[in-house]
Amino acid sequence: MAKIGIDVSYSQGKVDWAKVKKSGVEFVILRAGYGREASQVDDTFEANYSGCKAVGLPVGVYWYSYAEDEEDAVKEAKACLEVIKGKRFEYPIYFDPERDFQFDNGKSFVSKISKAFIKTIEDKGYYGGLYTNANWIRNVIDSDLQENYTVWLAAYTGDINDKPDYNGQYGMWQFSSKGNIDGIGPYVDLDLCYSDYPAKIKSKGLNGFPKDLKGDANNDGKVDVRDAAKIANDLSKGKKPSKQADFNGDGKVDVRDAAAIAR
Repeated sequence: MAKIGIDVSYSQGKVDWAKVKKSGVEFVILRAGYGREASQVDDTFEANYSGCKAVGLPVGVYWYSYAEDEEDAVKEAKACLEVIKGKRFEYPIYFDPERDFQFDNGKSFVSKISKAFIKTIEDKGYYGGLYTNANWIRNVIDSDLQENYTVWLAAYTGDINDKPDYNGQYGMWQFSSKGNIDGIGPYVDLDLCYSDYPAKIKSKGLNGFPKDLKGDANNDGKVDVRDAAKIANDLSKGKKPSKQADFNGDGKVDVRDAAAIAR
C-alpha cells in the first residue's frame, strides 16, 4: 500500500512537525542543500531533520544540482555527504538536476553527472536515487539510469488516481505542488511512495543504519523494549520473527531473546 509523504525546503519556513504527523503524513524528503559546498546547506535542514526525528517521521533527502560536468557532480556529492554525516535516513539520498543547461546537453551528459553523484554517495554506504520529471525521463534520461537507479518522479496531476504519463519504474511520485498540510503555512509538495525503502535500507545497513543489528526485531535501527515486545507478540501469534531478532546469538528466536533485550 502506498504511503503519503511531503518534501520540504526553506520555502516552507518553520514547520510544526507534530501537527504534520497528526495530519497523516507518513514520511518526509528534506532538501539538504545545493551545489558544491557544504556551506550551501538548506537553511532549514537541521531544524527539519531534528523535528521529524522527534515525532518519529522517517526521512530522506535531496540535493539540488547545478553541476557542469562529472567533477562538479562528485563535488556536490561530497558536499551532500558532509551535510548528512552522522544522521540516519530511512529514504533515499536523491540527486536533483533541474537546470535547463544540464538537459540541453543531452542524455549522455545527464547520465554522466547523475551516475557520478550517485556512485559517490553509494560508495560511502548510502542509498542513492534520481529525482526527475515525466517529460525529462521520457526524453533526456537514458534507459540505463531509469532501469538501475530508483526514481522519484515529478508529475503534477494533482490527483492520485490520475497517473503520470510514464510507464517505467519509479518508487516515488510527486503528484502535487499545492498540498495543504496542517502545521505548514504555504503550499507543500505531496508524494506517494510505492517502495518499502526503510526495510531495504535498514536491512542492508545503509544511510547511517548499522548492518545486521542483532535483536532489532522491528527494523528501526536500534534495539530496545519495543523489539522485545515485538518478538513476544510474534511468538504468541505463531509468527516467525526475523533472524535478526536473534539477540543472544544461539541460532533461534524465542522468549529468551525478548527477555535479554528487556533487561
